[in-house]
This record gives sequence, structure tokens and C-alpha cells, in this order.
Amino acid sequence: MKAVVYQGVETLVYEDVPDATPAFGEHLIRIEAVGVCGSDMHAFLGHDARRPAPLILGHEAAGTIVGGPRDGTRVTINPLVTCGVCPACKAGRENLCPDRQIISMPPRDGAFAQFVAMPETNLVEVPDHVSFEQAALAEPLAVSWHAVRLGLEALHPAMDRQALVIGGGAIGVAAALALKAADVQDVVIVEPNAARRTYLQRFDAFHAVEATTDSFALVIDAVGYSATRAAASQLVAPGGVIAHVGLGEDTGGLDVRRMTLQEITFIGTYTYTAEDFRNTAQAIFDGRLGPLDWIEQRALSDAPDAFRDLRTGAVAAPKIILAPWD
Repeated sequence: MKAVVYQGVETLVYEDVPDATPAFGEHLIRIEAVGVCGSDMHAFLGHDARRPAPLILGHEAAGTIVGGPRDGTRVTINPLVTCGVCPACKAGRENLCPDRQIISMPPRDGAFAQFVAMPETNLVEVPDHVSFEQAALAEPLAVSWHAVRLGLEALHPAMDRQALVIGGGAIGVAAALALKAADVQDVVIVEPNAARRTYLQRFDAFHAVEATTDSFALVIDAVGYSATRAAASQLVAPGGVIAHVGLGEDTGGLDVRRMTLQEITFIGTYTYTAEDFRNTAQAIFDGRLGPLDWIEQRALSDAPDAFRDLRTGAVAAPKIILAPWD
């Protein structure tokens, strides 16, 4: 099969690799659409020791089951594979499973390929009216759905339900749409890239701005750099909540003194639970997250150029979706 393999820092190669082979309890999935994630970019730049070369990246995918009793079933993929028996899994907090694996991280190759093997429990059937490109957005949308759920659960009921999202990439846009689906009417996205900000200003669900000095009850950092954490610390209202999703930079930025004196809650959020993923998929199917047309489509063979364009900020759309069969 064809795949895009990360071969070293800033080196992606489109090449032939051994066919994916499903283990017991797994299905072979023909990938029809796969998104480029920020974590893929971190690996591409050599910033993620968890993703050593050579490795097939990609974990935001949808496709069709090949073979077996469910042959031809359209599915979206929850890429987080967990044990199912530890205390975290039994509590419905599978994202905290100590033995969790995710495709695009050893020992599991990712979905920048024509096929991938996945357990039955990681597949959600996709209705015919939903495109594979929309279905592939279930994973990044679930990341933000989870963050929004935790943030709103932590928010004091006396506080106004208004939110700031830092970063207008896919996770930030997904967070804004999840907030809107949760009936948060006042949502602002801060996005410094002028081309992307202009692209986002066509959305009715939120306001895209270059910067703000207003304070917000809930701030979602969808970038995760020192500078964005500093902004979150400054812009969150007293008694408010910061939900931290991004993994751009490990340290720095938080104003711990202000957070302590103003009783600001900080929540680190990682991926999603299995229920969050299913609920996100259903929200896609029901149309509660909008038309999900904020993507740019390219062939999988064009992945090296796509990564270079993303790095230079030349892509206005929040998400690039790759097609393995084009």
C-alpha cells in the first residue's frame, strides 16, 4: 500500500510500505480521508520524542471496512486504543488509561496510508449523508468537545457563559463550534494570522479578532505556547476557568500568583473519552456542529508540500484533509 512516512526532521516520503494487517478483533479500514493534526506537525519538526522516525503519521481518519461481516460499512476512527480493564477505563476515562496507544505513535502506525487496522470498539458507523471528509473531523472535534465539556462543568453557575478561544486552527474552531452547540452565545477566537482570521470571519458561530483586552469566564488555549498561556492567565475573569488543550510548548506563561489570588481554575485536557468521541460523532451527524466545510482537500501524495505550506502559514483553512486514493 501507499503511505506517507516520516523519515526524519522535516522529511516526509510518499512510498510503498507493507500492507496493514488486522489482528484478532480488528478490522481493516480503507482510508478515504485523513486530516493533518498539529501533533503531526510537531513530529515533522522533530519536536515530539514520542514519534520517532521512521513512522507513518496521521490519526484523524475515516473510511470503509474491508472484509468480514461489516464489509463496506462507512466508519470514523477513534484512534485512541485503550485496555478496557484498568480503573480509568472502567470509570469511563479511557483517555487516562496507563496502557493507552494511539495510531501514529509506536507501536501503531498512523493513517497517512491507504489502509489501517483498528479494533471494532474504535469504530463509529457513519451515515450516508455525512461525507468522509466531515467524518474525519470527528477526532479533532472530539478533542475540543472534551475540553469544552470539562471547562463548562468547572465554571461556577453564577458566571456569565462567555468564552475566549486562543488559536484559530482546527482545535480552536472546533472548540468554538462545541461551545455554540453547548448554547454558549458569546464566543470569540483570537487568531493573529491575517489570512486565517479573514477566513474565519465568515462564521456566524463566533467572532474572529486579532487581539482582545476583554475578560472571559472561560478561556480555551488551543495553542499551548508560553505566550498563549500568558494571554489566558491575563484574560480569564476572576473565578473563571482556563482549559488548556494545546501542546505547543512545555513550560512557561502561566501567572500562578494571579490564578491563586483570583481562584482561577486550570484544567489540562487530553484527547477525549470514548463517550465524548461518540457524542461528537453524533453531533456531526445531526448537523449541530455546522456544515464542517472549513477544510482544504489535497492528495495524500501532496503531504510533503502540505506540511511545508502549513509551516509557513500559507494555508488559510483550519484543516487540510488528505485523500489516499487521489
